[in-house]
Amino acid sequence: MAKNKCSSKDVGLAIGLLFGRYLFKAEDLHYGLWPEGLAVEPANIPIAQAKHSEFIISNIPQGVKTILDVGCGAGQLASKLIARGFEVDCVSPSPVLTEATRAKVGQRSAIYETKYETLNTDKKYDLVIFSESFQYIPVNEALRQSIRFLKPSGHVLICDFFATDAPGESPLYGGHNLAKFRETSKAHPLEMLKDIDITRETAPNLDLVNGMMQNLLKPVWDIIINFLKERHPVLSKFAFWKYRKKMDRMNDKYFSGRRNGENFSRYKSYRLFLFKRS
Repeated sequence: MAKNKCSSKDVGLAIGLLFGRYLFKAEDLHYGLWPEGLAVEPANIPIAQAKHSEFIISNIPQGVKTILDVGCGAGQLASKLIARGFEVDCVSPSPVLTEATRAKVGQRSAIYETKYETLNTDKKYDLVIFSESFQYIPVNEALRQSIRFLKPSGHVLICDFFATDAPGESPLYGGHNLAKFRETSKAHPLEMLKDIDITRETAPNLDLVNGMMQNLLKPVWDIIINFLKERHPVLSKFAFWKYRKKMDRMNDKYFSGRRNGENFSRYKSYRLFLFKRS
């Protein structure tokens, strides 16, 4: 199966993995789940991410033995599932993350190095899992492929955030429209068994990221900009003029302070869906 070229998203995920490993000793690339009583602070990120994985595992139906983990990240969830006795195969479109997954699961899992939309295999599974990977795949293609790879009584579990219809322009990107997803899912032979809203428990992640942006990355960015202006005034003036729109977008996206838990709770809805093939 042909390998995919490394994209900017792959680079971002790889950097995120390195930061997580170094700063927090965390291997997960997904949001954390913050139950009441768990202090929202960087030191607790590994705990919150572990609770997110446990939440997914706790919602796996009885009788499931074989699992297809779509967009497996660095293989952390797959490794946990294998340790619980499940037989897990992975779909990994990122060359960087594929290597991280292979280092973690070894020969215990088959890794399909392709996008889910182009996956082609005769194997059938009891469960297809999307842990924050569903948002990257067109809804109809994701559901059609899942039905194709499911056993007759198989399940689909989706744990991801969706966009709401809240008025105003969202400062947060990503996620399929929730209402449209619900409507589209009805066109497929799938029965919805669970729809669990965990927006409140996941929104604190945005406050942590926003704090890091405002208190760490923005000051570093300002230092670099001021250094360039002092050392290379003419060149920096031209560069800032030429790329001013990109820089304005970046400042608005990362340093405006609007990417926070309050706006996440307004414009996004983080949910776990469980479907059964009907």
